[in-house]
Amino acid sequence: MDIICELITWLATALLLASAIIICRKLIINTTKLKLNLILSTYKSRSTSSSITTTTTPSSSSSSSRLPLGTFGWPFLGETLDFISCAYSDRPESFMDKRRIMYGKVFKSHIFGSPAIVSTDADVSRSILQSDGRIFVPCYPKSVTELMGKSSILLISGSLQRRIHGLIGSFCKSATLKQQITRNMQKYVQESMSKWEEDRPIYIQDEAKNIAFRVLVKALISLGPGQEMEFLQNQFQEFIAGLMSLPIKLPGSQLYRSLQARKRMVKFIQRIIQEKRSSNNANSVPKDVAEVLLGDGSQQLSDDLISDNIIDLMIPGEDSVPILMTLAIKFLSDCPSALQQLTEENMKLTRHKEKLEEPLTSSDYLSLSFTQNVITETLRLGNIIIGVIRKATKDVEIKGHFIPKGWCVLTYFRSIHLDPDLYDSPYQFNPWRWQERDTNSCSFTPFGGGQRLCPGLDLARLEASIFLHHLVTQFRWVAEDDSIINFPTVRMKKRMPVWIKRRRRRHNSSSSN
Repeated sequence: MDIICELITWLATALLLASAIIICRKLIINTTKLKLNLILSTYKSRSTSSSITTTTTPSSSSSSSRLPLGTFGWPFLGETLDFISCAYSDRPESFMDKRRIMYGKVFKSHIFGSPAIVSTDADVSRSILQSDGRIFVPCYPKSVTELMGKSSILLISGSLQRRIHGLIGSFCKSATLKQQITRNMQKYVQESMSKWEEDRPIYIQDEAKNIAFRVLVKALISLGPGQEMEFLQNQFQEFIAGLMSLPIKLPGSQLYRSLQARKRMVKFIQRIIQEKRSSNNANSVPKDVAEVLLGDGSQQLSDDLISDNIIDLMIPGEDSVPILMTLAIKFLSDCPSALQQLTEENMKLTRHKEKLEEPLTSSDYLSLSFTQNVITETLRLGNIIIGVIRKATKDVEIKGHFIPKGWCVLTYFRSIHLDPDLYDSPYQFNPWRWQERDTNSCSFTPFGGGQRLCPGLDLARLEASIFLHHLVTQFRWVAEDDSIINFPTVRMKKRMPVWIKRRRRRHNSSSSN
């Protein structure tokens, strides 16, 4: 067995070296093409956006002089090793900070095998996010594109992407779904918290993941608790582990195991889709995302496309939403004054609704202003989504910065959210800063922006609000020391263990309809 493992290790090393050589050759070819394009081009055309200029031919002055400052780093490797080293530290933005001091908030680099423009500028990043989908297209690591499926909303562009995004976005904003999310979130939170014991630690990250995943899958395909839910969750955890793995599909590798898990999920979900198709409830109100996509009636929305996107939409239930809940508990535990004010606000709501003998609704949870400020500050400081990568489909200029065709652009949200020019004491958890601050500014983009703005952003806030409400009104707790890991995904090192103590006075929040 040791010999086999050693052979696999040597084979993987050889493949990585071969990949590095191929990347180097591509870089030389692309650089040569770029220089030829810069010399031969003679015309310029402008897009409809005032801040973005698409350049088919730069002027006689060399456009290379308009490239942002920066360095490509080492041959073959570029600056990837330095980027990853910083990413694993407690200050991942230090890679950006060093270069921002030397080159400015927009600079060039070479990471993950490609020349790239990195933006830590709020205005430039907002322009990229809101640009026409024909100018910038998604760009993800090979392991992500392998796993997501060719019909994934994360990968497709154009009218089909806008259509799917619009259908899902409209459903996420509907009162029907908000009521369903509220009912299910209250139910699963109460079921989970009723089992918590005072003589052992409660791992908030695990509890939040289990709750959020079940709530989301119910909204996606109307699947309830049971063996099928457990099967789907186990397969999904294997699937998501491969998103940031090495692009090696040898049997036994993480990517191979993740692809096999994806096949099992596709088979399972397509069985549910086919059952929904055969039920022929065309005139009924859709109760989940699968039925919304099926109800569109377009031949483009095939079973493969629907299953691909159902799987993609499960990611917030395993990753972003539960981590938002977990980080909020982490930051509140470290800030007693914020925890006290949030608890008082939620206790006041509970007493008011009990006096009226009314159930808590989604509007009640979202009306808690300080709770919303806590969630907003958690999104800013926690940076669950550190940024997005796009690829330029043509030469483009944004606010004086030239981006060549084929180059990747990394808009790094974390540096913007922690920029001392934009936020006073940016590393301090301060939910009071949002009492007068606008969350719609270009300096706050935790959910992305433009045509690819996360359609479920309001639902993420709702779920976090419900979780926090039931936690602070039913328990006091003491948190163990824990630290945040930022790469390749944000999570707690020890899964956020807390020791709880039930409050003497307990309430029973009824489900809303």
